[in-house]
Amino acid sequence: MALMVAAMFVFGTQDALSRYLAASYSVLGVLLIRYWFFAAFVVVRAVRAPGGLRQVVRSQRPFLQALRGVMLVVQVWMMVKSFTLLGLVEAHAIFACYPLVIAALAGPVLGERVTLRRWIAIGVGAVGVLIILRPGAGLFSPASLLVLLAALNFAAYGLLTRVVGLHDAPETSFFYTGLAGAAAITLATPWIWTPIAMHDWFWMGLLCVSGAMGHYLLIRALAAAEASRLQPLAYFQLIFASAAGVIVFGERLAPLTVAGAVLVVGAGLFNLKASR
Repeated sequence: MALMVAAMFVFGTQDALSRYLAASYSVLGVLLIRYWFFAAFVVVRAVRAPGGLRQVVRSQRPFLQALRGVMLVVQVWMMVKSFTLLGLVEAHAIFACYPLVIAALAGPVLGERVTLRRWIAIGVGAVGVLIILRPGAGLFSPASLLVLLAALNFAAYGLLTRVVGLHDAPETSFFYTGLAGAAAITLATPWIWTPIAMHDWFWMGLLCVSGAMGHYLLIRALAAAEASRLQPLAYFQLIFASAAGVIVFGERLAPLTVAGAVLVVGAGLFNLKASR
């Protein structure tokens, strides 16, 4: 549990660094360097894994694995872009609905049974998102829609991860996540590259290291405890990222945003309990 909370702290810090850099540079340019570092990290892990690189690369669903990697890098782009438009607090409050989207899609996509209690949780979470968006108050914006698309994208990524997990080892999925994402971002970024100033390379390096460190802590946590026990702690990323938004960037904690986030997180925790 301590490793999981530490991972969420690192990911929250990573979001704050992403917001800072994306405010001055192309989001794709920032992600290019981050993903190159990520790709190098997964390759090193694959070489050191039992069976070596050849064993890790072998996949029964290579197309789905590559698709997962591309979907994740698109989702990361959408979230980092939304940080610059909405701020960390608002973006993370909306994005917290993604576990409920996974629960809603698990039935038609994976054939899982979704009970009435889980549908109630999904409905409550949807109400929480509407409170955050406040469409009747005229505050609904394209940036909010971008976060909702990111949540839907990440939910689909999570469902595909379950599918490939039936055939491939976690190390294989992790490897393709880094390599496919790096390949996709490399193809897109050279056309809009923005040079990074010398004084910002420290923050860029810290962003890369935090990404690798966060994934390492997450892997260690999942190796030590069941995912179902650790999942509720993933909401700490919302807390840490929001704290950075308030303290570092001077964002405001709107009462309706807090109320909506509480409903979304509460519904997510109830859904997790109902699914056991």
